[in-house]
Amino acid sequence: MDIPQSENNEFPPLSFRDFSTSFAHLSDNELRLSYWIFRMMNNEWLTTILIKLAELALKWNLPIRWAVKPTIFRVFCGGETIFESLQAVEKLGVNQIGAILDYSVEGQDKEIEFGKTETEIVRIIQLAKENKNIPVSCIKVSGIVSNSLLEKLSSKKHLNESEKREAANWQLRFERICQAAFDNDVPLYVDAEESWVQDAIDELVETMMARYNKERAIIFQTIQMFRHDRLEYYRKLIERGRLEGFKIGMKIVRGAYLDKENRRAKEMGYPTPINPTKQATDDFYNAALALSVDNIDWVEICAGTHNEESSMLLTELMAQKGLQNNHPHIYFSQLYGMSDYMSFNLAASGYNVSKYLPYGPVKATLPYLMRRAKENSAISGHMGKEYTMIVNERKRRRQESFEVEEIKS
Repeated sequence: MDIPQSENNEFPPLSFRDFSTSFAHLSDNELRLSYWIFRMMNNEWLTTILIKLAELALKWNLPIRWAVKPTIFRVFCGGETIFESLQAVEKLGVNQIGAILDYSVEGQDKEIEFGKTETEIVRIIQLAKENKNIPVSCIKVSGIVSNSLLEKLSSKKHLNESEKREAANWQLRFERICQAAFDNDVPLYVDAEESWVQDAIDELVETMMARYNKERAIIFQTIQMFRHDRLEYYRKLIERGRLEGFKIGMKIVRGAYLDKENRRAKEMGYPTPINPTKQATDDFYNAALALSVDNIDWVEICAGTHNEESSMLLTELMAQKGLQNNHPHIYFSQLYGMSDYMSFNLAASGYNVSKYLPYGPVKATLPYLMRRAKENSAISGHMGKEYTMIVNERKRRRQESFEVEEIKS
């Protein structure tokens, strides 16, 4: 199905160095808090120490909400509830950025907790139907099923009777969530997990795609391009979708579990599924973007990336194909609190942009926050770039304030 293109594609030129646009949504106090958080995250040694302390606090069940909520939680999370998060949702919406409410409770192992997560995700879907600032929903599968069962299913191991019941319950939960997304016409992004549990997720997501993506992409898979097999997987999925008549929804990310994947492969003596170099991952990621644009009549994508080069490449690929900036099949996405210099400038130039907005009880979201800190402190130069841009914006504001005072005097 060809998407009719607007004859008017006139938007301000894209620049990732327009700091007044990048940080206009932050008050001076909010900018100051981001400055201190990113300054900390730019120090790998300090970040490691704080993560160890947080892990101990979780292990010993120490009260840490008082320290976490007004600091790192405030920068990277929307709130502890949907209601608390709506202020951030509306703030993003004013700047033409959608919010992806991400209930960041994961790694549960009890049926009652899985049921609570299902209920919460359906609530998000129903809210998204009524709120134009929430364009899609999302789910992390480990929030509704145990990792141990996913691993067994992925390795095709024999299940005992209890595990069979658990597997049936998981599939029913997932199907109900997908049905809710379809009934409310709200796309659902299914997050990727570790390679040793991903096959079971792939199988069920593809089944739901074939069921619900007949007219448009409602169910979205996620591929982590640091895996050397994912580009070929994506190609084959597009071919299958065209052959069987269902649209492909795909969130494309680089990956979140690099050290964990390599360590497990080494310990268990199997070839790592991870690319040998970062350049290889970058090449695969950019190839996935090109593949998407070449098949944009059949594919809808979310380019989840904090990489400037890949984001700029996607804008160039769109221009080469004559696609309007706000083409309905293409979204750019970054995490809340990060890469605002990309998100807000992309939105100002007319591109579809969303922010993953995690929320949940402070203690339950701490694993998410620790993972963000670990990943980001390991990304060479990334935290330094974010920190430098915040420093420059603070300088710009001080200079602007000084000039205003000079005029007044």
